[in-house]
Amino acid sequence: MAAKDITGHAPSHVAIIMDGNGRWATARGWPRLVGHRRGAERVRSIVEAAPGLGIRHLTLYAFSTENWKRSTEEVIGLMTIFARYIQTEAERLSAEGVRLRFIGGRERLDKKLQRLMARIEARTAANDRLHLTVAINYGGRDEIMRAARAIAEDVAAGRLAPGEVDEAAFAARLDTHDLPDPDLVIRTSGESRISNYLLWQSAYAEYEFTETLWPDFTPVELQAILSRFTERERRFGGALTA
Repeated sequence: MAAKDITGHAPSHVAIIMDGNGRWATARGWPRLVGHRRGAERVRSIVEAAPGLGIRHLTLYAFSTENWKRSTEEVIGLMTIFARYIQTEAERLSAEGVRLRFIGGRERLDKKLQRLMARIEARTAANDRLHLTVAINYGGRDEIMRAARAIAEDVAAGRLAPGEVDEAAFAARLDTHDLPDPDLVIRTSGESRISNYLLWQSAYAEYEFTETLWPDFTPVELQAILSRFTERERRFGGALTA
């Protein structure tokens, strides 16, 4: 049977919590970092498949503000994987029309990694085939707190009147200010929680939780999830229409 064509009804913005890398490796008797490396490889196949599935914006949760609690070895290993991914994928992403951006607080990241991030953002800034956003040192509460602080500073400085503080003004100060809100949030690995991810932006997103660990998550499964998404009726708080 031919695959269902979903591109005309696919979510424009898909956000993914890439969970289960460590468990994938542990189940095979390997170090957790092997799972993280396999997870980084999985990113490539999903990014390659996304435009053909009708996805214009893809946002991936790579490292949360809470992940600093992990062992020093794992944190350093993850940062090395991030840097290597940027270095090895820069040319390919640019050639394939992918714009890569990062959200989250950068001040705690290694200076070399910060420079790599800034360079690939500049290199891919004109691309428009797929907007890939990677959340590193990101937390939804932290993002909201930073936006609230920016609002308070603008009001205190007289740049913004209290009466002008509305949803649009607040959203304009979020890390995702130039991105549409996600239509669909996917979490792999069988966990059924949102883990401080895009709290403001996902107010009306649809959610899908899959048992599949991230290194095993394929474009075929992504397509199946998108097919289910097209069957949902999104009302955004409105009543069901006849």
